[in-house]
Amino acid sequence: MERKKEIEIASPTGFCFGVKRAIESLEQRIEECSGLPDGGRVYSIGMPIHNPQEVERLSKKGLKVVDRIEDIPPGSHAFVRAHGAPPSQKEGLVARCGADNVTDATCPFVKNAQDKAAFLSKEGYSVLVLGDPGHPEIQAIVGCAGGDVMVASSLREVESIGKRDRLGVISQTTQKGEFLGAAASILAPQARELRVFNTICGATTQRQEAVRRITSRVDGLIVVGGRNSANTAKLVEIARSQDCDVLWIEHAGELSADWFARRSKIGIAAGASTPDWLIEEVKHAIETSQVSRGMDGYDGRNDE
Repeated sequence: MERKKEIEIASPTGFCFGVKRAIESLEQRIEECSGLPDGGRVYSIGMPIHNPQEVERLSKKGLKVVDRIEDIPPGSHAFVRAHGAPPSQKEGLVARCGADNVTDATCPFVKNAQDKAAFLSKEGYSVLVLGDPGHPEIQAIVGCAGGDVMVASSLREVESIGKRDRLGVISQTTQKGEFLGAAASILAPQARELRVFNTICGATTQRQEAVRRITSRVDGLIVVGGRNSANTAKLVEIARSQDCDVLWIEHAGELSADWFARRSKIGIAAGASTPDWLIEEVKHAIETSQVSRGMDGYDGRNDE
């Protein structure tokens, strides 16, 4: 008989404050709109959080994800996701839907980064944002900064910034602290005046530290989270840097029996946009040996 797997869940893990707040706001708005002619439809430009399974659950309740403001019927109810939105997009939503029909669920920590970017720009600094230029949070921060704003996603890109007179630096809230520190060290000799704001969310730091701690106590780590989740990708990256075998999955159906074969103690961590119910499903599947033969989860090795 196969020995029962020992499971340890990283702490903290799963929903952060900003995501939980956004989901609660969205569900409340959907409920408030449930008696309206459109059946409680609430529109979001892009996924409200980066977790496909949770978005699917919310879509069954009344969420409608669209690509553009023009895809929202005039006068409908709109939702600004946790990642925030550029000022121009918010203004467009108000113009199309009406101020009372727009729910802004921007994470307070993201709003802090937006405010810092706007402040630096107003004070005459060139603004450097550390993060993924394709991520909606970064696009919102860039929109709030205006003026001379740049984005760097690697230290090589930071090095290419060159000499600057007055430079202000902020970070995507889900970045690693090591990246921010290394970037500041590179930029210090290149700028006559350098101001650095640490806008990394405390919940991000806590979850990253939890992964660092758990990797030394387990034979392998399962990271549960959306493929498009920046903070989940960072957890995978950190675990790999600790020489830990990692299986990155979105849901329990991606668990692989082959991956478990040589492991007796399994760790579970999850991104800040991963709901508790998904984490519990994964834990239950392991406990009851409900894993698939021959299926491979995603180990994150091609995600940089």
